[in-house]
Amino acid sequence: MVYSTFQELILAAKGKPHIARMAVAAAGDEHTIQAALKAREEGIAIPILVGDKAAINSILSALGQSVPAEDIYDVADPIQAAHKAVELVRNGTAHFLMKGLLDTSVLLKAVVDKDHGLGKGGVMSHFTIFEVPSYHKLLVPVDGGMVTYPTLEQKKCILENTVNTMRDMGYDCPKVGVVTCVEKLNPKMPETVDADTLKQMNLRGEITGCTVEGPISYDCAVSKEIAEHKGFKSPCAGDCDILLAPNIHAGNIMGKMLAVTCGATMAGFIVGARCPIVMTSRGATAKEKYLSIVISALAAQQ
Repeated sequence: MVYSTFQELILAAKGKPHIARMAVAAAGDEHTIQAALKAREEGIAIPILVGDKAAINSILSALGQSVPAEDIYDVADPIQAAHKAVELVRNGTAHFLMKGLLDTSVLLKAVVDKDHGLGKGGVMSHFTIFEVPSYHKLLVPVDGGMVTYPTLEQKKCILENTVNTMRDMGYDCPKVGVVTCVEKLNPKMPETVDADTLKQMNLRGEITGCTVEGPISYDCAVSKEIAEHKGFKSPCAGDCDILLAPNIHAGNIMGKMLAVTCGATMAGFIVGARCPIVMTSRGATAKEKYLSIVISALAAQQ
């Protein structure tokens, strides 16, 4: 399975036999509640709202909507709301987590709490997926939001987090491009050395469930014509699903260029914890938050 559009992902999420439950920390935010209610309306996720009950009810009233009383937890303090939302996932009441109107650092602190959090002891990374008008399928550039300057081992973890998530979403064998500015191994460029090492790990069976190519330049990763013109032969050339960036700057710039300059639609969440964590910015639109819920619900079903 390979997805070309978000609509295909939405249909896949709707087709699941069970509806995932989502705990929203500090849920008193209009766009967040709008997105959560849309997901509920379409049978994708059932929201559990944790936050200032008065603010939540005010937003619901303005939207002409309601949520069962048992699915609203009155926890006004954002820090306590984060811990309560995490607790709901830990005890099985919810299947995944979403950030509402609070700082990312506050929610992450609750997530990584050694005694009561959702960490698994490994690397957590940022999963983003884009529908790009000029590309023939959905594209996943990582990691532009969590790991700043990943070591080789951390790159391996980011890659595995991403591949495992895509397989949970229904992909069979994602194609991975470990992107650098050139397509050849150059000992003076450590990024290319890491890229080649990750490819060799894949060939030896140390990284499974995907096909890894690296080093590969961005243009060869997304354009078969350019790859052929350069004489670069690879099953991933012009057909990558995942683009693994050398650091957070490259990953972040890549994502923003796709969204701002190329008109791409995006969604994203945190992976590598015990459950998906929808961690959109507070300025994200209701649509972006909704799509992030869709892909998180799809991954959480596994």
